[in-house]
Amino acid sequence: MRIPVRTLGAVGQVMWWVFAGLAVTNLLFDIRYTYLITWLAAVPAVVLPYVARRLSRPHAEPVAVEVDPPVTGRWLGHNSPADKVPSHGTRGLGQAYAIDILAEPEDRAGARPAFGWWPLMRRNAHFPAFGEPLFAVADATVVRTGAKRRDHLSRNSWPAMVYLLFEGALRSIGGPYWVVGNHVLLDLGDGTYALYAHLKRGSVTVRAGERVRAGQVLGRCGNSGNTTEPHLHFQLMDSDDLRIAHGVPFRWRGVGVPAAGEYFTVPETAPR
Repeated sequence: MRIPVRTLGAVGQVMWWVFAGLAVTNLLFDIRYTYLITWLAAVPAVVLPYVARRLSRPHAEPVAVEVDPPVTGRWLGHNSPADKVPSHGTRGLGQAYAIDILAEPEDRAGARPAFGWWPLMRRNAHFPAFGEPLFAVADATVVRTGAKRRDHLSRNSWPAMVYLLFEGALRSIGGPYWVVGNHVLLDLGDGTYALYAHLKRGSVTVRAGERVRAGQVLGRCGNSGNTTEPHLHFQLMDSDDLRIAHGVPFRWRGVGVPAAGEYFTVPETAPR
């Protein structure tokens, strides 16, 4: 009998909402037995998505897929699978081999604000990555897009990071797309999908079902979803359902896999 792993993931998401609602109820009202019911709801909320991922887990180590870089210009690697796997500390949401990259153009070297204590938050215009175009890494079909979430202020200070922890917990309750923010999800074929996360509000130029060519502009880098500052979160995975997806390793042609703290440049005239 085929096990409905997508259903398990969906039920787990529903249980998260139930758990969140009950937890808020406990904070506002002292209702008898709700403490017990809350923690009973927490168990499937945590366990079901994990079981779904385990059941759909590939038996062999995935092979790296070579694709074009999603950007041009000079960028900086961050949270990279070249340093550790899972690169973001979790395999959830297909992030095992995900990478974050920050724009560091030569003509604005040192322009990106440093992480520190003050100011608590900054406007996105202070970051060179904000508004930079993002390109299709291969010929593909658009599976899903999202473009209506706001670009919030940066969280690149120590006090703001504390706030981000609480904010991230609330976003995870809301579901995967509250975490990734505005996004484009591509079907590259052969069971491989590419996710571009944290895009700028209103910048997505493609729609679900559309066929795109390698090098085509999909949208622009933003600061939506669970982010500290404007950047691109890019990943390959084996499913279009983030709740059960497993990460797939990638290599960018002419670049490889940039390590955290490593600069790389993609010429605008590079063949795409």
